[in-house]
Order: sequence, then C-alpha cells, then structure tokens
Amino acid sequence: MQNTFRGLTLDEIGRLEQQGCTSDNWNSVQVKTPFSSANYHDVAFSGDIRLGTTSGVHTLTGGITIQSGISQARLHNVSVGDDVYIGRIANYIANYDIADGAYIQNVDCLTSTGTSAFGNGTRVSVLNEVGGREVPIYERLSAQIAYLVAMYRHEPALVGRLTAMIDEWSDSRRSPRGRCGRFCRVVNSGTITDVNIGDYAVVDGASKLTNGTLASSEQDPVHVGTNVIATDFILASGAKVDDGAVLLHTFVGQASHLTRLFSAHDSLFFANCACENGEGCAVFGGPYTVTMHKSSLLIAGMFSFLNAGSGSNQSNHMYKLGPIHQGVIERGSKTTSDSYILWPARIGAFSLVMGRHVSHPDTSRLPFSYLIESAGDSHIVPGVNLKSVGTIRDAQKWPKRDRRRDPDRLDMINFNLLSPYTVSRMMDGVALLDAIEATSGATSSSYSYQGLTMSARALRKGRDYYRNAINKFMGNSVIKRLEAAVIESDEDVRRLLKPTCEAGCGEWLDLCGMFAPKGEVKRMSREIVDGTLPSLEAVAERIRSLQESYYDMEWTWVAEHFRSWWGKGVEQLTMEDVREIVECWRKSVVTIDNQLYDDARKEFSVTARIGFGIDAGGNTSRQVDFEQVRGDFDSDPFVQMVVDHIRVKNALGDELLARLPQK
Repeated sequence: MQNTFRGLTLDEIGRLEQQGCTSDNWNSVQVKTPFSSANYHDVAFSGDIRLGTTSGVHTLTGGITIQSGISQARLHNVSVGDDVYIGRIANYIANYDIADGAYIQNVDCLTSTGTSAFGNGTRVSVLNEVGGREVPIYERLSAQIAYLVAMYRHEPALVGRLTAMIDEWSDSRRSPRGRCGRFCRVVNSGTITDVNIGDYAVVDGASKLTNGTLASSEQDPVHVGTNVIATDFILASGAKVDDGAVLLHTFVGQASHLTRLFSAHDSLFFANCACENGEGCAVFGGPYTVTMHKSSLLIAGMFSFLNAGSGSNQSNHMYKLGPIHQGVIERGSKTTSDSYILWPARIGAFSLVMGRHVSHPDTSRLPFSYLIESAGDSHIVPGVNLKSVGTIRDAQKWPKRDRRRDPDRLDMINFNLLSPYTVSRMMDGVALLDAIEATSGATSSSYSYQGLTMSARALRKGRDYYRNAINKFMGNSVIKRLEAAVIESDEDVRRLLKPTCEAGCGEWLDLCGMFAPKGEVKRMSREIVDGTLPSLEAVAERIRSLQESYYDMEWTWVAEHFRSWWGKGVEQLTMEDVREIVECWRKSVVTIDNQLYDDARKEFSVTARIGFGIDAGGNTSRQVDFEQVRGDFDSDPFVQMVVDHIRVKNALGDELLARLPQK
C-alpha cells in the first residue's frame, strides 16, 4: 500500500552501500513504496529512520531542477516525507520530522536536543528590564493578550490565569522532536537547534537559531535571512528577520520586518512593525512600530504606530536602583532626529517629540500636540498635530501598508484617527486648558502644566483645534447613523439615533492597537478569571467580538456624551437640531481641511525649493526642476485628496439635509 512503511530488501541495501550509504542497523530504516535507492548517496543513517518517496523534483531560482532524495548527509532518528531533498549537511540532522516537499541544503547542523517547547513559554521582560512585567510568548500571541499580561499587574488573578493558559498551551507543544514543515526551504545556514520550522518557511543564510518557532503559513511564509542569530524566539506568519539581525527573548508579529543589523532583546513586536539598524531593549512594540536608523534606541517603552527619527533615545534608569523606569508613547506619535526622553514619562496620542526632555512629562490629556525643547525647557503646543499633513497621511497609509496575508490575523487593529479614545482625551484637554487659563488668568502670556510651558496663543489655538475635531467626530457619527434612512418626523430622528448596544459607555482604552470600552475589558477580565472564558482561543474570540462591535459601541459612547457636548441628549433631538449639527460639522470639516491645505502648501514654498536646479541657474529653472521632481501644488495627490474631501463632505451634508422635511 502507498502509505505503508516497510523494511529495506537486501538488494536495496546493497545498492545503497554501493552509493556510499551506511547504517548502524539497516533494520531500523523504514521506507515507503515506491522506493528508489538511486536517489541516496553518501548518507549515514543511525537510530530510527523513515524515508518517503522521491519521485518529485525541486525547481530552484534560475530554472535549475534537482531530483528529490538525500546526499552527503548524516541522519539520526529522522523521518523524511515525500519529495524531500536533503544535501550537503556538514554535521548532521537529528531528532527531526521533515514534512513533504521540504528542501534542506548546505546546512551545518539541524538538531533537537531533548524535550522542547521551541520558544513557546519563554518569558520576555518587557518595559522593566529587571522584571515584573514578563510576558510568556507563544505562537498565537496577540498584541491584546500581551497587553493584558504586561499592563494589568493591578489584577494579579487575571495575569495569573492568562499566564497559566499560555503555559498550558506551551506545554502542549513540547516534543523531543523538531519539525521542518511542508515545502519549507532551509539552505546555506549554520547551526539550528530546537527550532520548529513551519510550512513554507524560508531559512536562507542564518548563522545560528536556537529554541524557537517559525510559525509560517502557506499564505504568508516566514523568512529568516543572512547572518541572523536568534535565541528563545517566536516568529509569526509573514515575519521577516534578515541582514544580520540579532534576537534574544523576542516575539516578532505577523508581517513584521526586523532587518539590517537590528538587535532586540526581551522585546515584543506586533503586526507590521519595521525595525532596521538600531536597537530595541525591553520594548513593547505595538502594531506599526517603526525605527529605521542606526543611531536609534527604543528601550523600556510601549509604542504603537510610532515613527522614530534618527538618534531617538530614552533612558530607563537614573543611576539609583537600576533600569527600572518605563515609559509610554501613545499611538501615532513621532520622535524627531536626536530626540530624547528621560523615563518615566507618558506622551499623548499622535504627538510629535522634538529635542531633549528630562522633566518626566505626562501629556496623555493633551493628544495631537508638539512637545518641543527650547533652551533646555520643555514646551507643549496642544492639538497642533490635528492640522498636520503628516498626521492625516499616516492615518491613510497605515491600512494600505498592512502586509499581513495570512487570513488568520492575530492582532486586532483599529486605524481610526478619531475614536472615543482620542476624542475623550480631547474633551478632557479642552477642560484642562480651560482650567489652566482660569487658574493663571486670561491675561497671562504663558502657562505651566506639569513642568511644561505653554504660550497663551498655543493654549487658545489648541482648544480650537480640539473643538473642531470633536465637532467633526460627533457630527460624523450622527450623519453615519442617519445614512440612507427615511426621516419624516422628530420621532424618526430619535428612533434612529437611539443606541442599539448597551456596551460603550464610560472610559475607553487603547489595547495596543484596538479600541475598547474599559467596562467591557473589565467584564472580559472577570470572565477569564472565573473560567467563563476557559482557553486562549475563547479569549481571542472575545477580543475579536469587541473589535467587530466597535461601531455599535462607538455610537453608544457618542450618545452618552451628546448632552454634555451639544447641550441635548439624543433622545431630545429634533430635525432642526440635526440641521444645526450638520452645519456645525460642515464648518469644522472645512476648517480642518483648509488647515491641512495650508500645511501642505508649505511643502511647495520657496524654502522647499532650496537644493533644486543647482546647475541650471535662475528661479525659473529651479521651479522647472522642482516641478519635474515634486510636481506642482494643485496636482499633488494629497492636495487633490483634501479638495475632494471638502467636496464629498459638503455633498454628504447636503444629501442629509435634503432628506429632512422642510418646515
């Protein structure tokens, strides 16, 4: 039968020996029919061996074909699937199961040394290098589960239960045998010890891999490239580690790339991170954490949707009790070249950090701000990033740069720029700025907040930026809720605006990429502790359900805050109120878009043309050279997008107003 293994015949043993093959016990070599001894040369067998069929061929880059089989190798306690090629193994392969279609060539050593979980269960000391926030990694770790384990130390029962679940899952992966998955490719590499290599994974030129898992998939293979050294690691599907990267106690999430000599220890990098050249130490890198420069160091911090400039740096100790300090840079922020933050500190969402800051700033109540050093002091400009072209461009590019091809996506990611999380911070920011102004007096030229300096002009303009953005978000929500609905009376308005979901009230959280109401997170925590959610799979499904319910819960939050912001609850709104809301929303949208338009124009200013037309001479030639490279202002894609956005939003408002019966 096709799948039945059998012993070798005397003729087959004789032919194998003629071709340089040896065994310490030929009776321990089992083969599958049809067996072709012609495809085995210079192979030393020992221990229990199983060999699949070798009828297929492998086609290499350049069109070269190689017959499946084994040559110049030593195998000990190895099972080999169908159509596998193994060649030029410098030392040996031991205690491995090699699946169908695998290709292994020019490898020093591939061995499993004993019972191993292959990186699963490894403790990663994120944020605090001396311990206290350890996250045990496993193949299906998501940003949200890791967040709960690392950041919910105030709920020890929750952390203990999740940790126990992960340990139980990791124990289920323990085996005395490693695995090379279907159609994986392992070539030109050094020593690989206690590493599970998933289906379709590519290991090409790695120096040393120890105790890890390449959780590859057919849809999104893992790639490990030249001179990589990795110990105690997990690489999720689509991950790429290449060009001399060095990893220790590190999780690399789906479609994340760590390349070009980047080094990381005790760090987590979730979906779509891109890290090159620099260094990460005790990093909790949420989705889209990006650092590309040789001189940049991310250390003891939580980041997401981050763009770190060259020379970005943080300090996690003050020469007292060691590296125990941590910091948070909330989602969407940027650090400029040579920026520095002395931990502990917390930077609000979508902020820009420029210069050196040693006063331990906490700007979480003032998102979308600039934090700027001037003459050794830290200055804050609230809300100004709301009118920045870069902020909007980032929000647009993140969904387009989602490289995940695996349909089984582990991290839940909400890309919305405005959400209950950011809008509630802006509402708090308006109240905070009002209080600061009232305390110091409206005639002050500058104000202080937690060691930061803020000019009077920055305070007032920041408050306006926040108000426009809040009006835009609240109006968007109303218009979306009334979209395509038949409205004939005030009762229709109230019925359509009535929340359909109980969840969503109160404070919202950013669970490292995903927005969720704090009340629902607390409920989920209780369900984990009491066993209602008895497994990691159940927890992941609960998190997914929160992601899928986002817009219903968002509206519940909007409805809850309508009275405080608009002066009326949604249960009291009339058609006339809707008209006023639409007009206010339209004004805010156009104001913000015009600010973006003006900000974009700076990229086409006379200053921006410096360096163009260097040999042509004259302003006209410089202008021509500039436009050949950059184009002209009116045809710029972003500028066109802003103009189109104003037009579309005006039309959207007009359409809703047209559906409202006239008095």
